[in-house]
Amino acid sequence: MSAEPARVSRLEPYLNRAQPAPTLLKMLVGVQLAGIREDVGLSQEQAARAVGFSAAKLSRIEAGKSRRPPVEGDIRALLELYETGDHEASVLLQLLQRAGEPGWWQRYDKRLMPEWFDRLVGLQEAAVTIRTFEIQYVPGLLQTRAYTQAVVERGLPTAPAREVDRRVELRTRRCDLLERENAPQLWAVVDESVLLRVLGSRTVMREQLEHLVDMAQRPHVTVQIVPLDVTNASAPAIPVTYLRFGGLELPDIVYLEHIKSATFLEDLDETEEYRLVLDRLGDEALSPRDSLVRLRETIERYRADS
Repeated sequence: MSAEPARVSRLEPYLNRAQPAPTLLKMLVGVQLAGIREDVGLSQEQAARAVGFSAAKLSRIEAGKSRRPPVEGDIRALLELYETGDHEASVLLQLLQRAGEPGWWQRYDKRLMPEWFDRLVGLQEAAVTIRTFEIQYVPGLLQTRAYTQAVVERGLPTAPAREVDRRVELRTRRCDLLERENAPQLWAVVDESVLLRVLGSRTVMREQLEHLVDMAQRPHVTVQIVPLDVTNASAPAIPVTYLRFGGLELPDIVYLEHIKSATFLEDLDETEEYRLVLDRLGDEALSPRDSLVRLRETIERYRADS
């Protein structure tokens, strides 16, 4: 028995993806294995028992959440159990092999790249659409290097200069994602207080807002400002990032960042709730055109105070 040929054919372009995308490929392998298992009428418990896994292990493989890709022998055992066709099995095993190619961010020290941050960067690299709401800082993908340095120094005031430099380099390199030919669509809703909170210096802020204006005029970037006088905005109390992967049966994922950890939500009921919140915020915020006007007005204030 085998999964639908059309499903496998949609995976083949990922074999030639120019940029390593281990997070995406682990998810793709996992969701395809889950689909094949369901096609042959086995539950997770039944399949896991048949190959000598725990149900928890099979659940992790199908979710694609582990830092490392699954062991090839484990995947072969599952494919044999499901009586997967040769072509279909070959495509999945090649995807698994490519999932082992490290992304650029995985070359950094794990102290700078905890597992939750590793997953976020990997998901952003894989996403087709990224929606974000920020209440304290300019969204990371839209930050200038000087602004990023001010953020890092504020969060780690006693860190040695070498560590600060490495963290700034890592965070700045994330922004290259928006410069690629196949860049994701980014929709950023930002509380106006972010524009007024001086980090680094007024010059740093002015240059950061000028960069926001530049980015907001690109076809794949939308920036909206929630003005201070909107007192009943539907804003959550913490930043929110919503990631969508463009089909292939992958779930939307919501990322909620805490001080030293993060939460990833994949349940449809939970992610839908956050999608509606972001929709309402978009309605309550200034339009993209009016947001550009507000950004330019704020830039002029910083110029006048220089």
